[in-house]
Amino acid sequence: MTDAEGHNGAASSGAWPDGPMLAFDVETTGTDPETARIVAAAVAAVGGDTPPQTTTWLLDPGIEIPAEATAIHHITTEQAHADGQAPTEALPEIVATLAEPLAAGFPLVVFRAPYALTVLARECARHDVPFLDGDMAPVIDPAVLDKQAERYRRGRRTLPALCEHYHVRHDGPNDPVQDALAAARLAWRLPRAHPHLAAITLANLHARQQEWAAEQAASLQAHLRRTDPTATVTPHWPLLPASSAEETS
Repeated sequence: MTDAEGHNGAASSGAWPDGPMLAFDVETTGTDPETARIVAAAVAAVGGDTPPQTTTWLLDPGIEIPAEATAIHHITTEQAHADGQAPTEALPEIVATLAEPLAAGFPLVVFRAPYALTVLARECARHDVPFLDGDMAPVIDPAVLDKQAERYRRGRRTLPALCEHYHVRHDGPNDPVQDALAAARLAWRLPRAHPHLAAITLANLHARQQEWAAEQAASLQAHLRRTDPTATVTPHWPLLPASSAEETS
C-alpha cells in the first residue's frame, strides 16, 4: 500500500501493515444487524504493486427500502428491484470473494465489524447460503483500534471523522466501495500513527481487539446507564452470536 493505497509486502503476520488486505462494506435497509437486508456490498483488495481491485454487488433485498435508508445510500426500491441481483445469487459470490483471502491469512478490514459481518451472516442464514467456514480471522476493525489507541479523544468516531483525524482519503461516505477503501486506508495509517499496533502479530491483534471491543462496550454501557438503566451494549466482536437472532424471522 502507498499512503493508504498501495504498498509492497507479503501477508506476513509479523509485518501486517505492509501486507495485502481485503476490505468489506455494505449498505443496507436499516440499522439493526439482525433484520437489515443488504442492498449493496463491496470488497476491495489492496496492497502489492497493483491498484486496488474492487468487486461490487447491487442486491434486490426483497422488501421495500425505507426512505431513511435511501436518503443515506441513494438506492431506491425501484432501482434495486430493476438492477439488483437476487440474494441467493449475490451472497455466495460475496462469501467466496472473502473466503479465499481469509483462508490465506490476509486480514479482513471492516469498519465496525459486528454490524457488517452480522448482517452478512444473517442474510446467509435467511437465504440458506453457507457462511464463512471456521473462525472469521484475522479481522481488523479501525473503529476498535482507534478507540483503544486514543480512548480519551473527544469528538465523533464515524468513518469520515476518523479519516479526517488520521488524514486519509475518503471519496464519498455511504458508497460501499469508497467506505471499504477508506477503512483499508485507516488500517494502513493507524499502525503508523500508533506503532505499538504494528508490533502485534495479526493473530494476537485479532484476539486483542476482541478484548478491547468488550472493554469499550462495557465502558459505553456504563455511560449510557447514567441516563437509561436498561441500556445494553453488546461486547461481541467481530460477529454477534447467532443465538441473538433465534427469534428473528
